[in-house]
Amino acid sequence: QVQLVESGGGLVQAGGSLRLSCTASQRTFSQYFMGWFRQAPGKEREFVAVIHWNNSPSYADSVKGRFTISRDNAKNTLYLQMNSLKPEDTAVYYCAAGVVFGQMIRHYDYWGKGTQVTVSS
Repeated sequence: QVQLVESGGGLVQAGGSLRLSCTASQRTFSQYFMGWFRQAPGKEREFVAVIHWNNSPSYADSVKGRFTISRDNAKNTLYLQMNSLKPEDTAVYYCAAGVVFGQMIRHYDYWGKGTQVTVSS
C-alpha cells in the first residue's frame, strides 16, 4: 500500500506560478510511474502529466510548455512546477502511482486526496 500526500496548492493570479509536491510513504517509490491529474468542478478527472521511473515525462497538450513534472527518488517526492497559470487550470490536483506508464485513470493504483489550485483572472 502506497500513501500519497499532496501539498503546495493555493490561490494565484493568472500568469503566476505554483509548485506542487507529492510525498509517498514507501521506499519503493522509485519503482512506480508517477502521474498528476486534475479535476475541475463539474468535470471529469483528467490527465496532466506522468513521469517514468527513468525520468522521461509526458504531458497533456493543455499544459505542455507551461508545466514541468519531476521526481526525487531519494526523497520519495514528486513535483509539478506550474508556470503561466490560467484560470482554466483551476482544479483539485491529484498525484497517483502505478505500474503502467499511461494517461488513463485505470493505469494508476494509488491516489492522494488532492490539493486545490485556484487561478484568478
